[in-house]
Amino acid sequence: MAVIAIYSAKGGVGKTTIAANLAWCLATISCRKTLLWDLDVAGGAGFLFGVEPKKARARSVFSRDLKAREAIVPTAYDRLSVLPADESLRELDNVLARIGKRKQLAKLTQDLAKKYERIVLDCPPALGQISAQVMRAADLIIVPMPPSPLSARAFDLVVKEIKLHAKRHPPILPVLSMVDMRRNLHRAAREENPDWPVIPQSSAVEQCAVRRQPVGEFAPGSPSARGFSQLWAAIERKIAQL
Repeated sequence: MAVIAIYSAKGGVGKTTIAANLAWCLATISCRKTLLWDLDVAGGAGFLFGVEPKKARARSVFSRDLKAREAIVPTAYDRLSVLPADESLRELDNVLARIGKRKQLAKLTQDLAKKYERIVLDCPPALGQISAQVMRAADLIIVPMPPSPLSARAFDLVVKEIKLHAKRHPPILPVLSMVDMRRNLHRAAREENPDWPVIPQSSAVEQCAVRRQPVGEFAPGSPSARGFSQLWAAIERKIAQL
C-alpha cells in the first residue's frame, strides 16, 4: 500500500484535478484498488466523480466516532472509491488539536491498507494540524506547480513543512501544472525541469468539472490524458523505489 498526497500551500494550482485523474489512472491503468480521500472542505474531488456526501460527518472519521469504511462511497469506476469531504472539515484542525494524536491520519490510512492498495489524499492548501498529519502519513508527496514565482515559493514551504513534521523525508515529485507552452515563462520552466511530469492547460482539463469525469474517459488521446498518464507512470516508479 502507498499513500500519495497531492499537496500545495497555494490554492488554484490544479491540485484537485490532478488528484482525481491520478486516482482514476491508478485504479484503471494499474488495476489497483484505490481510495481518493478528499480532505479539502470544498469537496472538489468527490464532485469530479459525481459523489456528494449524504451527511456532514467527514470530521467524525478522525475522532473515531465514525468508521472510515462507513463514509466511503464507490464511484462508477471499478476499483475506485471516494471518501468525500463536507462542511464538517472546517473544524478538523480543532479536532486534531483536541485529540492530540500526531499520527491519527497515518493510523487511519494503515487501517484502510487492508482494503486499498493506493490511497490518494487531496489536501487543503493550508499549513496547520492537517498538513502536519499529511506529512507524517504520506509515502509520496506530489506538488503541483504552475510556472510562476509564487508556485516556487509555495514549493519551498512544502519542503519546510516536511522537515518540520516528518521524521523521515517522503519523496517529493513536483508537477508542472496548467502549462501553456505559448508563454515564455512556461517554456523556460519546462526547459529547466525536463524530467518533471507536465499537465497542460487545456479545455479537456476544464471539461472534467463539467462532465464530472476524468480526462481519460472522454478524451483518452488528448495531451492532457497523456500528461496524467506520464504522472501516473512517474509515481509508480517512485513507489517501486520505496
